[in-house]
Amino acid sequence: MRIILFSFIAWYIMLPDAMMAQERYQVGVCDWMVLKRQKLGEFELARQLGCDGIEMDMGALGKRDTFENKLRNPKEAAIFKRTADSLGIKVGAVAMSGFYAQDLSKKDTYLSLAEDCFDTMDKMGNATVAFLPLGGSGNDWSTDKAKRAIIVKRLHEIGEAAKARGKKVGLDTPLDAKGNLKLLKEINSEGIGIIYKFQTIIENGWDICKDMKKLGAKNIFAIHASNTDKVWLRNDSAINMPAIKQTLDQMGWSGWLFVERSRNTSMVRNVKMNYGNNVRYLKEIFNSYPAPDVPLDSIGREQKYVNTIIGRAQKATNELGITWTPMGQNVQNIIANRYFKLNDIYTERDSVKKSNKQLAEAVCDSKLYRSHFGFDADLSKYLKPHEIEKVKDVMTYNVVKVTYDAQCDMIPTLKEEEKTQILTWLKEARELAIDAESSNKKHEVFGKYKGRINNYLSKRGYDLNKEREEWYKRVKARGDKL
Repeated sequence: MRIILFSFIAWYIMLPDAMMAQERYQVGVCDWMVLKRQKLGEFELARQLGCDGIEMDMGALGKRDTFENKLRNPKEAAIFKRTADSLGIKVGAVAMSGFYAQDLSKKDTYLSLAEDCFDTMDKMGNATVAFLPLGGSGNDWSTDKAKRAIIVKRLHEIGEAAKARGKKVGLDTPLDAKGNLKLLKEINSEGIGIIYKFQTIIENGWDICKDMKKLGAKNIFAIHASNTDKVWLRNDSAINMPAIKQTLDQMGWSGWLFVERSRNTSMVRNVKMNYGNNVRYLKEIFNSYPAPDVPLDSIGREQKYVNTIIGRAQKATNELGITWTPMGQNVQNIIANRYFKLNDIYTERDSVKKSNKQLAEAVCDSKLYRSHFGFDADLSKYLKPHEIEKVKDVMTYNVVKVTYDAQCDMIPTLKEEEKTQILTWLKEARELAIDAESSNKKHEVFGKYKGRINNYLSKRGYDLNKEREEWYKRVKARGDKL
């Protein structure tokens, strides 16, 4: 028995820091902030974002006595649990975010609301922490003795109910560590602690690391590791995330880090870009971010060239809104590797050309043909057909859409079968252009197909010169440019 114990200790000591960090810290998002409050799709979205789990909300409260909680229905709850398990996504916490707008001192159904939350936690399996914001109680409760006494009493009851069921309730308060410690002492329940919120600390000008140390690891049940909406976490000068991790390491804290906000306001509605970026950054700092399934074929290539190609690939993943997600990393590498492959094929062709031009072209065509279909197959592991089309459009400067829209605008009387034929040829051109060795060669391919389209339309009886002249007039009249 002693030998087994010593072997386990030795194995644990030898664990890589990254594995130990993954055990200690887990990263998720608040489902109400990613527009998936109690929606089945939140688990798939969390997986795409690279999360370990989510903080699930209990639903809206409003003037009702109960949450709008669909998981009271056992069948619905079972579907949610099964879906989460199948995707490997945990429910790290359950939130009563309705109290952002509801006054705890006036909500007499507070205990039944808490019990509803605990029931939901049981149904989802993993969660032991509930989130209870006190924002709806206003800013006066901490100084109004009578109101504070009511809130403290109710929190004590909620805490004891949580403790009896093996749960914990983390509060969101406007207080610093000193104020929170005083509040927790008054509440006097092991079932009540704090869900630490960076945004509150920053807005009050307090020091996050010093405040966390003073509050103590045992009192921090989870962390909302984000600021108000402005920039992504990695670009936020108000948050020194490496120092925060070092502080939490020293404190011996472990638990969930949830992203609530920190959206880039220039793209505030882009859920995948905002939360994918923030989740990735937290996992880079607190864990080792998982290596992509598709390795980047960059060995032996000049770094400046590699960076340029990655930039090109990111234009496509940006268009899809997946750049900062694990899926986006794989798609980015597939696209970048495609550019590398094309470069290798054409470099080999140019080398062989010096001695045998015919052989060089034959070998080049053969390799292009095989790699062309391989590119589609690789992308299809991660993307849907319409998303693959977007990738190809970005890689060919959106010529298909620009040209098709221009043709339809120039000749408003085009028949549906004519529009279909034009689009078919343009997509055929795109398939050839995507293999071309340069932007000029890509445009040459489209140029040939535009000529084919013009010949087709002329044979169909259209006077293209007249159509073009009338089009120019219409464009000028509406103040647009060609």
